[in-house]
Amino acid sequence: MTSTDAPDFQDPHANDAAPYGGGDPYADYRTGDFPFTELVDLADRRLGAGVVAANDEFFAERENLLVRERAVFDPERFGHKGKIMDGWETRRRRGTSDAPFPAPDEHDWALIRLGAPGVIRGIIVDTAHFRGNYPQRVSVQATSVEGSPSPEQLLAGDVKWDEIVPPTPVLGHAANGFEITTGRRYTHIRLCQHPDGGVARLRVHGEVVPDPAWLELLSTVDLLSVLNGGTYEDASDKFYSSPTQIILPGTSRKMDDGWENRRRRVRDTNDWVRFRLAAQGAVRAVEIDTAYLKGNAAGWIALSGRDGETGDWFEILPRTALQPDTLHRFKLAGTATVTHVRLDTFPDGGVARMRLHGTFTEAGTADLRARYRELTA
Repeated sequence: MTSTDAPDFQDPHANDAAPYGGGDPYADYRTGDFPFTELVDLADRRLGAGVVAANDEFFAERENLLVRERAVFDPERFGHKGKIMDGWETRRRRGTSDAPFPAPDEHDWALIRLGAPGVIRGIIVDTAHFRGNYPQRVSVQATSVEGSPSPEQLLAGDVKWDEIVPPTPVLGHAANGFEITTGRRYTHIRLCQHPDGGVARLRVHGEVVPDPAWLELLSTVDLLSVLNGGTYEDASDKFYSSPTQIILPGTSRKMDDGWENRRRRVRDTNDWVRFRLAAQGAVRAVEIDTAYLKGNAAGWIALSGRDGETGDWFEILPRTALQPDTLHRFKLAGTATVTHVRLDTFPDGGVARMRLHGTFTEAGTADLRARYRELTA
């Protein structure tokens, strides 16, 4: 459900969901088709994101906003403060005895540090299971502050915040999507509830823009990591899980924390996934990890690369057998200069992680610097 689909606010309860009636708690959940969700979640905890502060979290903790799994609902679960909700929920705001409602500009807020700074293309404010206690409106601001600023530093008067989502009505028990078009690089966002209420999950989809100065300090980097600007472009199949997970940092923690496709039944065909590096790089070594994929790992893989959007594909790794639940390391005979890579699996099966170890070329580094200057100016 997009933010523009929310009904007019003449009726303050127009966006409520019906009270929970039993059965599947997601049966009446309202969602929408948001193309930007194909992009990496910049607020993913696996990238280092965190909710660093909130003005209020009386009923439910702010950290729940970034939990990867879907919000759960237990109608019988209560605590000493009231109903326990799987999300971030604040107390009811009050005014004064003469004016019991809060002033129009009063609202609750949470500060989120993006795990990977970048250009935000879309935001999901998910109010799952908040049926009559969701915020009347939400807004989102974003800023770019390098380093590791404290909440006090982020809230200082000299920090410039851009309003990327103005105060907008949202639906209860729904995925509320917002397309973002500012085209700037951000490091932190501030989610505001007007005036109060609960939000189950927050997703911030976009494109990672790494700091080239940091990358230049390192001898070699993972050229494909989302933290360094690697991007998933396309795949033959993404039935069970997103191919973006192949290039996440860290190791896989369970079977669905990688890329797994359906069983391929057509002979002489195979599955594949294609990625784009942040800039031109020289690959020296490759890692392919099938962690937790035991009866469904890819039987064989091959890796190809190309230099440029229209360059010819060439072989980096020939067809090679894989072992299940195993980390495989391959040292290349020479460096492979690429901007794109394609991983083929034969005939199908899963891969948990893939790493391309190397350095950005002189031309690639120049491109990274130019893009960084353009998006931070």
